[in-house]
Amino acid sequence: MSAPTADERKACWGARDRYWQCLDESDKDPSECQKLRTIFEGSCPQQWIKYFDKRRDYLKYKEKLQSGGFQQQENVIKP
Repeated sequence: MSAPTADERKACWGARDRYWQCLDESDKDPSECQKLRTIFEGSCPQQWIKYFDKRRDYLKYKEKLQSGGFQQQENVIKP
């Protein structure tokens, strides 16, 4: 596998950004963004798609932590 050219990288990142924007705007219904997902998958190497998917999950998790969306639970097991 050869490294993507500058134009191929730009196309991949643009497809990723459009797909992520759709996910952000569609109120968590990924079926509305399926066409953009297909374009994203066709524009990027498979390893990059896996990385970007994990990266998005991490960023969303981090955002929720920072906004206070998760609450620390008390220890369930008592001695």
